[in-house]
Amino acid sequence: MRIRDSIHTDRMPESYYAATCKDTQDFRRLEGNIKVDVCVVGGGFTGVATALHLAEQGVEVALVEQNRIGWGASGRNGGQIIGGYGQAMADFGKIEKSFGAENADEVFRMGVECVDIIADWIRKYDIDCGLKWGYFDAAMKQSELDELVAKADTMRAHGYPHEQRVVGPDEVKSIVGSDRYMGGVVNMGWGHAHVLDLVRGEARAAERLGARIYEDARVSNLQVGDDHTVVDMDYCRVTAKHVVLAGNAYLGELVPKLASRVLPAGSYIIATEPLDEELADRIMPARYAVCDQRWALDYFRMSEDRRLLFGGLATYSGRHPRDIIAAVRPNMLKVFPELQDVAISHAWGGYMGIGLNRIPQVGRIAPRVYYAQAYSGHGVAPSHMSARLIAEAIGGDSRRFDIMAGVKHPPFPGGRTFRQPVLAVGMAYYRLKDALG
Repeated sequence: MRIRDSIHTDRMPESYYAATCKDTQDFRRLEGNIKVDVCVVGGGFTGVATALHLAEQGVEVALVEQNRIGWGASGRNGGQIIGGYGQAMADFGKIEKSFGAENADEVFRMGVECVDIIADWIRKYDIDCGLKWGYFDAAMKQSELDELVAKADTMRAHGYPHEQRVVGPDEVKSIVGSDRYMGGVVNMGWGHAHVLDLVRGEARAAERLGARIYEDARVSNLQVGDDHTVVDMDYCRVTAKHVVLAGNAYLGELVPKLASRVLPAGSYIIATEPLDEELADRIMPARYAVCDQRWALDYFRMSEDRRLLFGGLATYSGRHPRDIIAAVRPNMLKVFPELQDVAISHAWGGYMGIGLNRIPQVGRIAPRVYYAQAYSGHGVAPSHMSARLIAEAIGGDSRRFDIMAGVKHPPFPGGRTFRQPVLAVGMAYYRLKDALG
């Protein structure tokens, strides 16, 4: 899928991540036709993690990315590493409803495991991505705090292994120096990182283990056969026994059935110039990743070099804001008015893949052709779990994969023409509810 708009080009976005990435060397370009056991389409977290899982198993795998590794949502997002897979971990009733009571505990454990995969790989492969543990769910009113406390209790009751701590009004400014919040819950099992360094570090690890990673390889067609699939890039082909489709919001119309079930929704972030240490300590003393509880939420974190990375503007209409700074900065100043005179160094955006039921979509379009998509804005950790399930299934163990593949994912109403306007109207309703409290 070739995208041409005010945000997407074939180059990396002009983001904080691209400007500070430690790995700027290109991966190789595919020349000629090759045959492998597995071909992965897409160089974001789902695709790269699948390649790394398979490479660890000794499987012959090639990955093809239409632009550069981390070009899409995986290298553009807020950098928050949040657990949960399939449904929010704290809503065990929804997990049971979505996956069945017999699978609920397994899905809950996968919500922990998805973060463990990242932590294990960072240690194992010495990936320098500024990982920082600590996440804060911020409450703006007592009812939100009560709900967060109940959710923390639920997670603890079902075996969540990491520290969670309730923060009240008298302590909240030790976490976030803002008058906007009256409390919240700290989770030390979640955190944040430089995601472009993370995804490219994982790709280098896979490459060292024998995976073939190719950039500038735009897939134009799939020829699915009984015992192999041809991945056609016009100038060359990959023939594989198994194929994994990991393009998510950027897969385009390559597989119409998948395209009808994922909506590319815009998300946008700004980064400040480096803050002096006193100001950084005042507004973000704990250096945790932070989210509030609204549908149209704010999320933010402090980078290693003391820049505030602030996001929270999501668009479902298919149109990007003309000026990202003008659109996002007012939200930042509501939280931190003392940043009024601080310059913005970077502003960027991109697409995240939204599913109608907000459950990651994992399955097959043919016996040997797998896919994973639609993380709905929470994909950094869950994408690693999808990758593990697909790798397990390719290796012959589809037990956990089948749990996720058994979930029905309806297409968006309105078809290709009207799905974005329909969802935009729905999200306007929830934004109105936020505004009315």
